[in-house]
Amino acid sequence: MDKIWLIVQREYLTRVRKKSFLIMSLIGPLLTVALFAVPVLIARMADNGKVVAVADAGNLFAGQLPEPKDDIRFVAAAPDLAQAKEEFKKGKYDALLYVPKLDLANPGGFQVFSRKGLSLSLETDVKRAVNRQIENQRLAQSGIDRATLDKLKVDVDLQTVSLSDEGEKSSSTGISTGVAYFCGFLIYMFIFIYGVQIMRGVMEEKTSRIVEVVISTVKPFQLMMGKVLGIAAVGLTQLGIWVLLSMGISTVMAGSISPDKVVEARAAQATAVVRQDTPAQQAAKKETNIAAKFSNALRNADLNVPLLIGCFLFYFLGGYLFYGALFGAIGSAVDNDTDTQQFMMPVTMPLILAFVVSQAILTTNPNGTVAFWMSMIPFTSPIAMMMRLPFGGVPAWQLALSMALLVAGFVFTTWLAGRIYRVGILMYGKKVNYRELAKWMFYKA
Repeated sequence: MDKIWLIVQREYLTRVRKKSFLIMSLIGPLLTVALFAVPVLIARMADNGKVVAVADAGNLFAGQLPEPKDDIRFVAAAPDLAQAKEEFKKGKYDALLYVPKLDLANPGGFQVFSRKGLSLSLETDVKRAVNRQIENQRLAQSGIDRATLDKLKVDVDLQTVSLSDEGEKSSSTGISTGVAYFCGFLIYMFIFIYGVQIMRGVMEEKTSRIVEVVISTVKPFQLMMGKVLGIAAVGLTQLGIWVLLSMGISTVMAGSISPDKVVEARAAQATAVVRQDTPAQQAAKKETNIAAKFSNALRNADLNVPLLIGCFLFYFLGGYLFYGALFGAIGSAVDNDTDTQQFMMPVTMPLILAFVVSQAILTTNPNGTVAFWMSMIPFTSPIAMMMRLPFGGVPAWQLALSMALLVAGFVFTTWLAGRIYRVGILMYGKKVNYRELAKWMFYKA
């Protein structure tokens, strides 16, 4: 045990003292936020300020084009298609909409021209504007006013309540989905990052022949366990730093949507009824309203935080140890990165499958048959169970059985990896296949 502890210390201190570890620990939360926020911002910037020319030969809009929004504006063009095309080529328009003479009962023949290609969002906005105008004319023919119809529409906010033997508890499907996805993504990412580190560390020691000296003082199994546990401590340290930094960032963001500021935003929205705001101001107020709704939903969501934290740490470590032993076995069996491909696929496919399929399960039935079995099998349970828990409804016996099976799976994979590791760590220059690995498992010590 003392030798394993020395290896754990060496693996831990070697990695946490690197500049790359410090840099990634500090900017990790920012990169995670950027991973989700940057594509959205880029999409919004790319679609902002689009101008669409309208050649209204069918007099669909009757000279009253749709009002401009923050991302699209319609301008009138010559009703003649040939003349409108010439104007489009000379002007700075993003698209040209041609409205032919049409029958409201069976509209058709609309065309949209663009210079290189039409984005899906712009096509959707143009189609929505045409559909709405056709609906307005049909309503007018039927003697129904659009304003009256809009007043009849309603957007109801549903308050979800979990009804169980423990009583009624308020919940939020959106918040539960977000927490489930976040926990599953963290486990998935850390298993891959630090599992590959184990594999590469073993390969480096093997190819540099340092392991020949190390093996003379410690057993191969002790060396493997020291590496797995040492790198696990590195992962926990980095996760702790990320959590602290994320809490600090969340505190700052929470201050920007405090109750006082939410009241001010709502008052400003009430004033906007009298005073017409600019598109930019309307967009800012819309974002403020969304942030306020998210803050209220997070406050009202009755999540069992202690249970989630405890289970996250268990499945985080359990999943890592389960896969870490397998990654270590792969590193000991091969001599270069090229040879790892044939062994990486069977190990990583269940992990990828769990992450992909669990996302589909969230939208259908988090407590269904597929979700149950995925949360029991050790290959998929670290992600599947953590994506089920935020929704509640997981019986205690299922959680206990899942944990027991994961521990049993870790013990088995560690034994299996140890049998491969003790032979492969000193094997050089030989192409290894699955049949050869099977033989190694039955070699006598």
